[in-house]
Amino acid sequence: MKKKIIVISIILVLILSAAGIAGYQHHLKKQRYNDSYVNGNTAGNLYNYGMFCEHNGTIYFSNPNDSYRLYSMNQNGDEIKKLCDDSVAFLNADDNYVYYVRRNLNFSTTLSTFNLSTSGLCSFNLRSKKIQILDTDPSMYASLIGNYIYYIHYNTDNASTLYRIKIDGTEQEEIDKNPYFTCSTNGKYFYFNGLSNNHNIYQMDTISKNAQLICEGNYWMPTADNEHIYFLDCEQDYALVQLGLSEAEPKVIIKDRIETYNVYGDTIYFQKNNLNGDSAFCSVKKDGSGYTEIKKGDFNQINATSKYIYFAPAGVDNLMYRIPVNGDNTVTEFTPISE
Repeated sequence: MKKKIIVISIILVLILSAAGIAGYQHHLKKQRYNDSYVNGNTAGNLYNYGMFCEHNGTIYFSNPNDSYRLYSMNQNGDEIKKLCDDSVAFLNADDNYVYYVRRNLNFSTTLSTFNLSTSGLCSFNLRSKKIQILDTDPSMYASLIGNYIYYIHYNTDNASTLYRIKIDGTEQEEIDKNPYFTCSTNGKYFYFNGLSNNHNIYQMDTISKNAQLICEGNYWMPTADNEHIYFLDCEQDYALVQLGLSEAEPKVIIKDRIETYNVYGDTIYFQKNNLNGDSAFCSVKKDGSGYTEIKKGDFNQINATSKYIYFAPAGVDNLMYRIPVNGDNTVTEFTPISE
């Protein structure tokens, strides 16, 4: 009798253990949704390929020392961990997932080849460490808004158009025939410039899908915060201008010809490429004061986190620099090594 009781007890323990394991695995795999219009990354980062993304004190990044694979680290650049073997860009994050564009084939960060190496939109589950492929078609400029990812989708029938897809991989749909950049998000809104009939600045309500005209002109790459919208003025040789939300006309903040920029805190970091060959990575305060030339040369991938600003030499792979955000413009190489 005692042996039977022991055997039965062992069987019950095994059953309960198996049920517990199955329940835990189900818990890890269960799709989790956002209960607010969380935005997955900043406009400046996404315009610069979204190589870095900060969420709840963790930095997710595309590691230049390891074929741009997905890694994480803390705000100080320590506790570096490899998350998966995908080469990634256009990173977004929420509490449960990291979303990215997979670029495993012939990954290059040079602009001439970047568009040709796209190979799908994915999410990485931070609990289960599993990857879900959301879209196998070439994708670019992904932006998380609530429970949807807005992105530029490419296929041979329609070329590049604006899509959105739910974070669980359902409800994929074409939003617009134009491949609008959705980098600049604020809650349920994103800001974009026209591409076909005009280059005006618009605000899109992702709920109603209605676009509101903000400013008429020949503009490019808008970045909106709660007080201003920044964008490049094509009629003024791509000078950076600022428009207050209650103002009628934008004012020039940077007169240089701007290749790319990133607004972070009270500072604008930018690459100037003037026609006279005057090229450098620079910074300036939002009010136009404190103009500083940080490093001469051609740079891109200007990504901002709470402790560092990262940037890379144009046309050079596997090399990235950084400076602190505290005003110390000492340039050092960013060489992350997994712990």
